[in-house]
Amino acid sequence: MKISLGAETIVPTTPVWVVGTYDREGKPNVMTAAWGGICCSQPPCIYVSLRKATYTYRNIMERKSFTVKIPSETHAKEADYFGITSGKTVDKFSATGLTPVKSDLVDAPYVKEFPLIIECKVIQIVKIGLHTEFIGEVMDVKADSLVLNEKNLPDIEKVKPILWNPAQMTYHKVGKPIGKTFSIGKKI
Repeated sequence: MKISLGAETIVPTTPVWVVGTYDREGKPNVMTAAWGGICCSQPPCIYVSLRKATYTYRNIMERKSFTVKIPSETHAKEADYFGITSGKTVDKFSATGLTPVKSDLVDAPYVKEFPLIIECKVIQIVKIGLHTEFIGEVMDVKADSLVLNEKNLPDIEKVKPILWNPAQMTYHKVGKPIGKTFSIGKKI
């Protein structure tokens, strides 16, 4: 028997993304966001949903661009810190010792030490209740060569992305594959 849990955002896993922006003065800032994903394949687009109260919200509204960094398990502590402090009062790069890098394609920074970077220009803004969804067209994806497979594509077991469980407020690792997409269902 199923038990109703109510209208909640308790999907078992969401990505842990670090969103990079510049403020009015050009100071690099990052924040952790878990409301994000792929929203279109042609043109390639991703989205992040942010509350208006965040420093990053204002930065994206002004600069119309952002980067998304996929932190690996080794940077879980830094990713959490980016989500619990505000760039209004803290220089998060100085505090963590990580390195901001200016994107050459969009007006936003990324974190040098993170293995996978997505550079986006904002093409649409959708207000949804408490959050605003920023849809960014992917201008480029950059990856450290050490996290690529033999086809030069990101390997999830090498990237080691962090997942967040909103229901239990915990971070998790990615597990082993259970089957090939568009294949295991053919056995039915």
